[in-house]
Amino acid sequence: MGSASQSPLQFSSPFFFLILFLNSRQSQSVGENGYTVSTNAFTVLRLFLILSSHSRRDRAFTKPNRYMDRISGLSDELLVRILTFVPTKVAVSTSVLSKRWEFLWTWVPKFEFVDYKYGSGLSVKDFINKNLPLLKPPVIETFRLKCFATFQPEDITRWVATTVSRCIAELDIDCGYCWYGEPCSLLPSSLYTCESLVTLKLNGDTILVDVPRTVSLPKLKTLHLIRVTYLNNDCFRLLISYCPVLEELMIERNGQDNMKTVAVISPSLQRLTLPIGHGLPPFDAEYVIVTPSLKYFKLEEYMLNYSYLVRHMPEVEEADINVQYYLFSIFDSITSVKRLSLCVSFNIISDEYMYHDGIFFSRLEELKLCIRFDYWSKLLFRLLHDSPNLRVLNLCVSKEIRFKKYEPINWNSSEISVPTCLLESLETFEFAEYRGSQEERDFVSFIIKHACHLKSSTITPCTGIEGPSSYSVSESSEGSS
Repeated sequence: MGSASQSPLQFSSPFFFLILFLNSRQSQSVGENGYTVSTNAFTVLRLFLILSSHSRRDRAFTKPNRYMDRISGLSDELLVRILTFVPTKVAVSTSVLSKRWEFLWTWVPKFEFVDYKYGSGLSVKDFINKNLPLLKPPVIETFRLKCFATFQPEDITRWVATTVSRCIAELDIDCGYCWYGEPCSLLPSSLYTCESLVTLKLNGDTILVDVPRTVSLPKLKTLHLIRVTYLNNDCFRLLISYCPVLEELMIERNGQDNMKTVAVISPSLQRLTLPIGHGLPPFDAEYVIVTPSLKYFKLEEYMLNYSYLVRHMPEVEEADINVQYYLFSIFDSITSVKRLSLCVSFNIISDEYMYHDGIFFSRLEELKLCIRFDYWSKLLFRLLHDSPNLRVLNLCVSKEIRFKKYEPINWNSSEISVPTCLLESLETFEFAEYRGSQEERDFVSFIIKHACHLKSSTITPCTGIEGPSSYSVSESSEGSS
């Protein structure tokens, strides 16, 4: 690929610095389907197309006209770099602009087809079959397919095999809406020995993960398996055992994935996300987690009767735990966290939500606690006592579940022990969904009275609360300023 023959772009050009600025600051927005979409990339390309479409006569009447022709001074390498920020379908459409642009897109080292509109699967298939082989770079960095079109599984298998032969680095296949039928193997065996693969994301219960005996993924760092189907119970364990540098793992199961035991055993893993119960898997599922290097742990549990074996995570710094029922057995494993977000929705037996004695969070500095049952004060009191270095407390109480027998903490008792964090470290206190109940008012007063180093406090009333409760919130807020 050669450079443009026109005069080089002047580095003092405001247009040049605008390009660099937009390239360096890729803003993203979240669409309706939850996927992030680059917004400035289209702005950059649109600006280029407008400038390139001006006729000589139009440019003659534009001052200063020297800036309007900057597009002709840019090198092919920079233009290709611009095209990498847009979907392949948009990049291909630039081929009609001029003879110079006709094959410029073919040097883009990625192929991305993202379309959430229902349409003809034949047109999607024809587009990919026609344009994928035209890519000229010896290495295809990214292949991403997400659409609602319907086409045959063998098509995806062929496309994946093509990208693997071109040293693919990032492969992202979302087949959740591509076709309906029995799970089938879409992944060629060559994928499991792809030495260039760094990121692998698979989504769709019709994707059958059939791991061969020979597996080698020496560079794979990110692995997302969303509602896929496994050939047998050992496929997942075998897959990650041959990923020596794996750093990020996300697993979301479906109801018929053929896997009873989820064994996450990885000495290199640093980020683990486990949404459990979304797809209603078997009630007797077992989870084994051995990740000594883990730094971030996210767990969402929506079902009962799971068996857990979680080894201690000495390096974990942040945990995001969202549980419907009792799952505090994992607390033994995350005692080294610095930031903990804990959401507890419901417990059948009052004592089940409590973790056992002897657990301390000596490094915990930030606690975000969301509780949706009446026993909130007991759990909170326990966590405050076991977190002596806590600096930030963010509390949200939403009592959706009521129990007949409940004895709240008496925050006004002279015999109650004051947690160390209130006396020595707590600086920020936030209380959301405040309803102004007697128990809540007593707790706020307890915090204000004993938090010796408190710098800021925010109390946000529950929407729709009026009258005396609202007055109590204002009164507490003023006293805590």
